[in-house]
Amino acid sequence: MYRILWKNRNVRFYLLGGSISRLGDSLAAMAFLFLAHDLTGSAAHTTAMAVAETAPYLLFGLIGGAVADALPKKKLLIILDLLRIPLVASILLLHYADALSFGVLLIISFLLQSIGCFFNPAHRAVLPMITKEEERSAANSLYDTMTRGVTIGTPLLSIVIIETMGVVHFFSLDALTYVWSVLCLAQIIMVEKRSTKFSIRSIAPSVGSFLKWAGRMPTIRSLFFFTFYTVFMNTWVWQVGLLLALMEAGPDGELWYSGIQGVFGAVVIITNLLAPLFIQKWGLHHYVIGAAVWGTGILYYGAFYKPEQFVIGTILIGIGIPVASLSRVCLLQKYVPESKMGRAFSTNAVLLYAANTISLAFFGLLSTFLSIQTLMIISGCCIIFLCVASWLGKGVPFTKLRRRLMINTSK
Repeated sequence: MYRILWKNRNVRFYLLGGSISRLGDSLAAMAFLFLAHDLTGSAAHTTAMAVAETAPYLLFGLIGGAVADALPKKKLLIILDLLRIPLVASILLLHYADALSFGVLLIISFLLQSIGCFFNPAHRAVLPMITKEEERSAANSLYDTMTRGVTIGTPLLSIVIIETMGVVHFFSLDALTYVWSVLCLAQIIMVEKRSTKFSIRSIAPSVGSFLKWAGRMPTIRSLFFFTFYTVFMNTWVWQVGLLLALMEAGPDGELWYSGIQGVFGAVVIITNLLAPLFIQKWGLHHYVIGAAVWGTGILYYGAFYKPEQFVIGTILIGIGIPVASLSRVCLLQKYVPESKMGRAFSTNAVLLYAANTISLAFFGLLSTFLSIQTLMIISGCCIIFLCVASWLGKGVPFTKLRRRLMINTSK
């Protein structure tokens, strides 16, 4: 299946361009934080840089989706990549001119991430246009596997660059990945439907019309709700709570954390590759199942709360997250019309970033008077409760969802 898909010229160039570009993005994200700390030595300034990398998606995410739906996607993607090259190159020039300041770095980071708000939904919307419906499960799986593999390899590559050339040359490689992305995009042959005439004034009505449409679609509405809820319950526990728990457990906390991240990445890749072999038609019930396994993993390492048990919990999470993620992407590609695809993926991204931000703030506050173990147990139980409630149909919000799940499982 994957071999046949790889022979598809359009899919091959899409995957090669997207995965290599993701490598550059990952390196640049680290470089901005490293340089911010090197230039200022301030935790507050480093935090501000992290905010600059996420805030654009909350500010412009929905706008980016509307623009992606209104303009020719291939042309838009190439233009956006070409805009990013001089921005990244300017960091190198300013560095060697000894004129690079924190303020300039902050602005460039903000601009690059703002461009990403328009690039990402357009790029995701291309895949359904170059694949058949029966190929999309495998295509999404292969794309997520390649980008996940790149993310795992990024730390190793970053060590080599730091030791040989220095942090600033993360941006040299980033610029080259954008060039590579342009070359790959240029090779994709696709027929796009003629879009309506685009204007700035049309953005707000376009976003509003999509949100109204999504609100009338039970599957999409439930999917967006599940996405926000599960990510909100997971983010702090996974990104912060797990690390703090391992640090409390002993002096080897950082080693345990690195190892667990490696286990997680490996399990996600294996799950991504195997899932399409067993599931060809994804339904909302697959998201619920994935979320239930995900929540069980969180509850498991919260209940047993030992480093070696965290590994088992992480394996469960590594199975649940890609199942939920693949089902979400495939459902969007299945139920959302091509003319609305960009707005669908941008809305999904905004929900993810909003859930991440609120989770870090909310659970960070709770952690001042509740133990990490308690928060893990609460998070896992809340995710499992929602999954069980949706299946049983208890409560008004889940009645329609249960009916739809029963229909899907009977097919």
